[in-house]
Amino acid sequence: MKDAMKDAKPLKGFPPVSKPNARVLILGSMPGVESLNQGRYYAHAQNRFWPIMGELVGALPSLPYRQRLQCLSSAGIALWDVLETCERPGSLDSSIRDHSAQANDFSAFLSAHRRIRTVLFNGAKAESSFQRLVLPTLDVFERNYRRLPSTSPANASQNHAFKLAAWREALLAAGATLTT
Repeated sequence: MKDAMKDAKPLKGFPPVSKPNARVLILGSMPGVESLNQGRYYAHAQNRFWPIMGELVGALPSLPYRQRLQCLSSAGIALWDVLETCERPGSLDSSIRDHSAQANDFSAFLSAHRRIRTVLFNGAKAESSFQRLVLPTLDVFERNYRRLPSTSPANASQNHAFKLAAWREALLAAGATLTT
């Protein structure tokens, strides 16, 4: 394990997927290996993000990637990750080397997206990284922050129905436009 941690190369995340009218921001931590290889958010076949978004906003996994992103935007959802860069061997959030983690520029992003009132974290690592690296840098501005069950295949202790219900409730409360 020590050798794997020593060999971790710096990773760089993706730009945000957003429109100026976004009301909700969904944040992951850092894209996994498969996502980085494909250049797409939540690309791992067993990740539940797209199946859940398919059921809630029509962003079905069978749709072309750009169309899925358009479905999110049409629902008032922006998508990004907390971390711009970090070192991490493999894909697990628990393997992120916290001392290497650098956050994205949320001050600029939130200034350009003033309608965002709700930030939803896709799992615990996204939430803890945001609290540690981002929240102290933001101007006081009222937003709702909520951690949701991770859609990662590593979070196998919670089934699809449980995750779907939690995501549905959070997106409805945030004012996203759901199709179901």
